[in-house]
Amino acid sequence: MIWSIDFESDEAFYIQLRNQIIVGIAQERIREGDSLPSVRQLAESIGINMHTVNKAYSVLKQEGFIKLDRRRGAVIALDVDKLEATRQLQEELSVILARGICKNITREEVHDLVDVIYDYYAGKCRE
Repeated sequence: MIWSIDFESDEAFYIQLRNQIIVGIAQERIREGDSLPSVRQLAESIGINMHTVNKAYSVLKQEGFIKLDRRRGAVIALDVDKLEATRQLQEELSVILARGICKNITREEVHDLVDVIYDYYAGKCRE
């Protein structure tokens, strides 16, 4: 998988990296049991500080997407606690939906966007 950082973005580098890994899992470009590059390798390959990669990996571990193994490094290991995942999703969506409401995006437009995005990832996972 190719990782990239938008150095012009206002979004923190570790969040960009975290999001790319989550999307990679959703699209099945990286799967349960796959090892991620070492912190040093990834930092060097995309031109960011090792601490930034380490922070992304730490967040992913806390969120239940990876585990840290002494021998294999960061490994995709999905912690499937649906109740907690649903709570986290609700928390994140609350802010996103509030932003949409502030920008006059209708409920129907939100539903259409959700359907398109969900179908995109669900379709990728079944291929």
